[in-house]
Amino acid sequence: MACMEKFTYMLAPIEDMTSNAFRAVCHKHGADLTFTELTRVESLARKNKSTWSRIELKDSTPTIIQLLGAKEFSFKKFLSMFSPSKGFKGFNLNFGCPSPQVVRIGQGCAMVRRISKAKKIVQIFRDYGYPVSIKMRLGITRIDKENKSYLNLINAVNADFFIVHARYGNQSYDEPADFSVYEECVKTGKTVIANGDITTNSQIEYLKKAGVKGAMIGRAAVLNPSIFSMLKGESSAPINSIIKEYLSLSDLYNEPFRYRKNIMKWIGKEGFGKTEG
Repeated sequence: MACMEKFTYMLAPIEDMTSNAFRAVCHKHGADLTFTELTRVESLARKNKSTWSRIELKDSTPTIIQLLGAKEFSFKKFLSMFSPSKGFKGFNLNFGCPSPQVVRIGQGCAMVRRISKAKKIVQIFRDYGYPVSIKMRLGITRIDKENKSYLNLINAVNADFFIVHARYGNQSYDEPADFSVYEECVKTGKTVIANGDITTNSQIEYLKKAGVKGAMIGRAAVLNPSIFSMLKGESSAPINSIIKEYLSLSDLYNEPFRYRKNIMKWIGKEGFGKTEG
């Protein structure tokens, strides 16, 4: 089980945003660890070229590859073809996506209920010798939360760490994330990372006192990638200079235009919508 020596700041995976360029900028401005956008393991197993491009690491930015899936065969086939590159720090399993289409086929936050399946998938990564973590919600519904399904998963599964987005799947972003769940998550003895609505130093202090080992930030990082430095108590760069850095790297890495379009819509602004998984 992973033991994080210091409180770790992580950039969350966000669809069509957390590209190589954006990850590099966030790392420069305080993110200790970054994550690729969600990638479907079934497409990787089928050798889909555009899907493989989503997990290509173009620099040494510390990056974890996030995967969505539930078929053991697909994970095994993908891993048999995978070769780690510079910057690769492990894999993350998405047990948090709330999309009804994803939940309907037993993936995303539906995996919080599928403990036996989760254990088997984690073991596949263990067999290949790769670090593996889980990003999860509190379940699909309020009943899952009330029944503490998330604790059952954390207790039973041998992942390196658990990133807990403190909402259940069909919960609106208008409702605040429930930080009160973190103390009981920590009491499992597992390494727990907090996720959801984290923007202030007072929240960080609360999480540290609760025993949480890190914070994952998504939407707030798109608005200002230097939020990681700010929460660490370090000086932050002007947003205009950060934008120039991002655009320069986006050009250098020849990234698809959709990434730049989505980042530039929000960076330096306010009110980023409800897109974080």
